[in-house]
Amino acid sequence: MGIDDETMGRSGGPPRFDTTHWSLVLAAQNEHSKIAREALATLCEKYWYPLYAFVRQTEADANQACDIIQGFFEKIIEKDYLHDANPDRGKFRTFLLTSLTHFMANERKKAQAIKRGGDIKHFSFSFQKGEQRFLREPVDSQTPENHYQRRWAVTLLGEVLEGLRAEFVADGKQQWFEHLAQFLTPGETESHQQVAARLNMTEGAVKVAIHRLRSRYRERLHAEIAQTVANPDEVNGEIMMLFQTFSR
Repeated sequence: MGIDDETMGRSGGPPRFDTTHWSLVLAAQNEHSKIAREALATLCEKYWYPLYAFVRQTEADANQACDIIQGFFEKIIEKDYLHDANPDRGKFRTFLLTSLTHFMANERKKAQAIKRGGDIKHFSFSFQKGEQRFLREPVDSQTPENHYQRRWAVTLLGEVLEGLRAEFVADGKQQWFEHLAQFLTPGETESHQQVAARLNMTEGAVKVAIHRLRSRYRERLHAEIAQTVANPDEVNGEIMMLFQTFSR
């Protein structure tokens, strides 16, 4: 018994890149587009943690970091920060970090305190979990900017993995996923024979299932990255960058 084509090919073929979330946002710079703003809000909610950790690592304690991030995202949505987007910031991660750096510099100049827990309609960040995650991270000599790149990569890969997990759970095949997911990343794994015994499958069926799982993982990775670049042609370069961050 193996994983059927319907489970692994749910997308019905390669993902489409007709209009990515970020290109939609860029296109709405001079318009009050509700759809584009919702797309931006979705991306911000998914990728806020690398920015929070950047703030924590550079200059702020946990409460200050909460204030800064809440104020920043409130402003990026409500105060037309979209007008700051340009081709040099086509990558969403770069746009966010550059905008955050400018925001922090401006706030220091104005010496304004941002009230924590204000009326933020677009976001529901779990700062407590974010802080716990930050405190678990090892301390090393890398710059905050390099850490930001790596946290972005880890967060993005986590989104891909959770989306893939949700597909299996929806099909009632969570157990399969838990045993097969170990083959998606480098490192020690059980043997194909061991997994086959656990799942009551043949070793050959396990190999086929792993191949299909990896193919679906690549599809979801492409689709996730396509949301964060302005041009679909940038996707492969972003994937290369993503994995290079782990070799630094």
